[in-house]
Amino acid sequence: MDALDATLLDLFAREPRIGVLEASRRLGVARGTVQARLDKLEARGIVTGWGPDLDPQALGYPVTAFLTLEIRQDATDAGHDKVAARLEQVPEVLEAYTITGAGDMWVRVVARSNADLQRVIDRVLVDPAIVRSTTVIGLARQVGYRVLPLARAAPQPDDNE
Repeated sequence: MDALDATLLDLFAREPRIGVLEASRRLGVARGTVQARLDKLEARGIVTGWGPDLDPQALGYPVTAFLTLEIRQDATDAGHDKVAARLEQVPEVLEAYTITGAGDMWVRVVARSNADLQRVIDRVLVDPAIVRSTTVIGLARQVGYRVLPLARAAPQPDDNE
């Protein structure tokens, strides 16, 4: 990734509907260059999607919580992968990570209210592989999920020869 790639990513992050032709005009490079760069960034897994970013709060889910799950390790119906597969069936689960330290899995969930959060937690805890959970409610997002600053801060040699 080089400076042109970073500039291209910034432009598409700010204006995702800009289109390749307009991006090439603004950046002063050929349309084919822009398309080739985007294709390469996607093929390398740097660009992971082009869909719209959705806001759970605007969808009616203003409560965010983080569950730390402890998973039973000795049962045949337990294990991280099986728990993750069950979590995928809960629409309010936004993401889940296996973790080190206290607990085995970290899960970010959303809910319509604090009372609705109890319903979401109960739905997660139906899984017999979960031994215990701890929940922390997020009060206000201070820094949203972001990757562009990381891309800007980690310039790499030009490999677009």
